[in-house]
Amino acid sequence: MPKMKTHSGAKKRYSLTATGKVKYARPNRSHFMTNKSKNQKRKLRKGSYIAGKNASNIKTLLCK
Repeated sequence: MPKMKTHSGAKKRYSLTATGKVKYARPNRSHFMTNKSKNQKRKLRKGSYIAGKNASNIKTLLCK
C-alpha cells in the first residue's frame, strides 16, 4: 500500500493541538473590515475549534 498523502488545502487551513482538537482561524477577516463592528472584529481575532464528525473528517484529510 502506498502512503496516504496529506490534503494540501486542509494542511494550510487547520492544525491539530496536542490533545487532538482541530484548530482553525475564523473566516471573514480579509476585507470589508470597516463595515464590521468592533465587537465582531475582536471575536474574529480568536481562533476556534471544530468538533464532532467534521473534526474526524479533517483528521482524515490530515492523515492523523
